[in-house]
Amino acid sequence: MKQYFLYYTEANIMCLVIFGVMLVHDLLNASRQEKQIKFDNALLAFMVYFAADCVWTAVEAGVLPRTLSSVVATNFANCIFMSLITYSWLRYVMAVEAAPHRERLLNKIAVNFPFLVSVIGLVAVYLAAPQALLSPALELKPLYYVFFLAVPYIYIIAIIIYAVQRLRHEESPDERRKHCFVGFFPLIVILGGLVEILINQQLPVFCFACTVLMLIFYLQSMERQISLDPLTGLNNRGQLLRYVAQKSNARPDGRMTFVMMLDVNDFKKINDTYGHAEGDRALILLSDTLKHVAETMAQRSFLCRYGGDEFVLILHPAIPGVVERVAETIREELRQAEEREGLPFRLTVSIGFSPLMDEPDTLQSCMQRADEALYENKRSSKRTEAAG
Repeated sequence: MKQYFLYYTEANIMCLVIFGVMLVHDLLNASRQEKQIKFDNALLAFMVYFAADCVWTAVEAGVLPRTLSSVVATNFANCIFMSLITYSWLRYVMAVEAAPHRERLLNKIAVNFPFLVSVIGLVAVYLAAPQALLSPALELKPLYYVFFLAVPYIYIIAIIIYAVQRLRHEESPDERRKHCFVGFFPLIVILGGLVEILINQQLPVFCFACTVLMLIFYLQSMERQISLDPLTGLNNRGQLLRYVAQKSNARPDGRMTFVMMLDVNDFKKINDTYGHAEGDRALILLSDTLKHVAETMAQRSFLCRYGGDEFVLILHPAIPGVVERVAETIREELRQAEEREGLPFRLTVSIGFSPLMDEPDTLQSCMQRADEALYENKRSSKRTEAAG
């Protein structure tokens, strides 16, 4: 038994257990959205690879018989499962980046094609000319590593392309960081694998690199779940309370501060008449509009879904008059979204806002005044409709 066997196997088992804990926690989550399912598939792919790597180590260390069959089986399994890791991560990135038509049959075939060709090609080469992959001493030849790395790099390039495309059109710093992380994550993992292959195969660099990066990503994902509204992706009410509680957010850099509150007109009627799916669609369209307006018109702002069909936008404009223009732009962009999407209902909002006064005024008091202004705007709109 070689000395590294126990250490290498313990490292893989430890990483396998950590991934298993993450997977079980995800499976127990009541909300099973597409992104979460694809992430769990990636976790499973890593776990299968770690398990196969333990068997490979046992064969290489002489714990299990090092025969032609065992060498071929363990190395071929590692090659296939490495491709499976990058394939599953590509599917996850396509879900995160909302790649269009990703569930179409033709797109699924295109994504699966490199993986299937690689597996079939590897088996075909071995059956036709095994000496091209293995020496008489059962040592791997360079052609094996071509198969081992070719498909993962094809998927990595596709992942980076998806992420960069979204990165180029994204203005939010938080979203840009997300695109960078999901896009370049597999490249860092593969670099860890290359270090292990080229420098010292007895060091479990790959499994440690995978585990550290996946833990970081998982913790960030958990933080987003805690702080973000799952439907709209906006900050949730808890984040708003934390934001309001920080005095430094009241007048950042000496700027003016306004609290704007919005809600969807006749939202209950939309739900009752067209169903909750259309109600969710209305909320998503409104949240997308608010994000776009806040990012393009306000240098500093905080946006959240307050609850139900209510939203809060805290603005810190550098010049007067911005808040009124923001309200007008929100209404205009909603009108355009309604026409563009061909909605079967009117999508309009009531808006109320209030400035933050000098101390002892607080953001909490300002929110109350904005809420009162919102309902006054709603009552005024209904009186106008009744008179018309």
